[in-house]
Amino acid sequence: MANIFAKKPLAQLLGEANSTGHGTLKRTLGAGNLVALGVGAIIGAGLFVRTAAAAAQASGPGVTLAFIVAAIGCVFAGLCYAEFAAMIPIAGSAYTYAYTTMGEFVAWIIGWALIMEYALGAATVSIAWSEYLNKLLEVFGTSIPYNLSHSPFESAVVDGVMQHGIINLPALLVIVALSLLLIKGTQESAMFNAIVVFLKVAIVLVFIAVGWQFINPANHSPYLIPDNAEPVKNAAGVVVREYTAWNKHGWGGVLGGAAIVFFAFIGFDAVSTAAQEAKNPKRDMPIGILGSLAVCTVLYILFGHVLTGVANWREFADPALGGEASVTYAIKAHMPGYEWLSTAVTVAILLGFSSVILVMLMGQSRVFFSMAKDGLMPKAFSELHPRFGTPYKSNIALLIFVGGFAAFVPGSLAGDLTSFGTLLAFVLVSAGIWIMRRSDPAQHRPFRAPLSSPSFPLVPVMGVLVCTSMILALDSFTLKVALGWMILGFIVYFLYGKRNSMLQKGIVVMPTEMDEQAFIEPDKDNR
Repeated sequence: MANIFAKKPLAQLLGEANSTGHGTLKRTLGAGNLVALGVGAIIGAGLFVRTAAAAAQASGPGVTLAFIVAAIGCVFAGLCYAEFAAMIPIAGSAYTYAYTTMGEFVAWIIGWALIMEYALGAATVSIAWSEYLNKLLEVFGTSIPYNLSHSPFESAVVDGVMQHGIINLPALLVIVALSLLLIKGTQESAMFNAIVVFLKVAIVLVFIAVGWQFINPANHSPYLIPDNAEPVKNAAGVVVREYTAWNKHGWGGVLGGAAIVFFAFIGFDAVSTAAQEAKNPKRDMPIGILGSLAVCTVLYILFGHVLTGVANWREFADPALGGEASVTYAIKAHMPGYEWLSTAVTVAILLGFSSVILVMLMGQSRVFFSMAKDGLMPKAFSELHPRFGTPYKSNIALLIFVGGFAAFVPGSLAGDLTSFGTLLAFVLVSAGIWIMRRSDPAQHRPFRAPLSSPSFPLVPVMGVLVCTSMILALDSFTLKVALGWMILGFIVYFLYGKRNSMLQKGIVVMPTEMDEQAFIEPDKDNR
């Protein structure tokens, strides 16, 4: 019987990372590009949509504390990602790291979970992109019809008439456009991302600076939702939000809010999927991962403080008042004289969401690229475009899958599933660092996560514990759907992946000793 926990030799991974020529990704990204990729993926739906959602559903003004808790989990996981990415700079991210530390089956689990993180993440953000496009069009007195901007599972009363969704056409079109840009090239995609990152960070800073003047201290008291909080009702008197569950009030609500806003932090690990395209991965990958995480955490805390200070958190619980367009609502309702900022924020959000979708699609295509090279996915996903050098067939497959999800599935379900996939990957990457420190302590590590020795693995253990606690804080429906998705993944592995695995077939191409050594110290004379 084949060993489903067989590990991919580290020397083989190092040889693949150092290979050049036909069939390999081009190294075109510097440290600045990688930080921009991280910021591009992090600041988007998480900031402009999930902040209000977490405040309304669990944390109240304490959403700032929820961001801190989520960031702590990210710091532990980020340090582990940085060590792996610098040591094994190859496409695939957590999937690749698990393959060499915990074996093929665990690697498959992560790869399958990353579909929830990247593919569903891109779908979720594209749905929010569609929402904000309509908000922008309303400024000019028009909008996209409800039935062409919502999934078939959504309905609402519009102008006194019940409307039913048919297809979310804007969400589908943005997926198509960005997929075509990714096929064109990584460098072109990185340039587009850098421009939109600059624009949306500038708008976030303007909102924080201007909004600070309109903070009402009463909105921050009490800072945490009390256990006897009154349920929130909509204009029709129907209860839309209750706060009786342990993770919906008090410090439990902070943890519940952290699980919700964790979706906002998934960008930094997407940086690691571009490791095989970094010019100097030993130096640039830790900078890209940890730098983007640090920048965005500070912005998140300030943004959450201002948003819940300008508008009361209970307002965001009613979709008619806050909902998806929470930031524009807060500006229009509580910041008189700054209506122009609402329009500017909407434009920046549209651009920002575009960069998030771009990075998520790129990350997923690189995971598919690595899995296909290992035989766990169809070989077509590993084929590069003869002219552009990008995994174009993987991008086309994602265009169909993600585009279909964005067009026909509501965004609320996809967002929480994305958080589950991210957290599971973080747990296993953190565990992988401790395993590798024990199994291969002599391996050259350009970057070492602190407090991670085999005898005192504080950072890996805390990464596992914090991220596991946030998984448990997700709602039961999300956990059940995620479990169903993982069971489906097990079936696919045993029916396809295990039978086609290069490792299970014994097809292992080892690099030469010279190749491996050249990778370990590729720029010794230039550092």
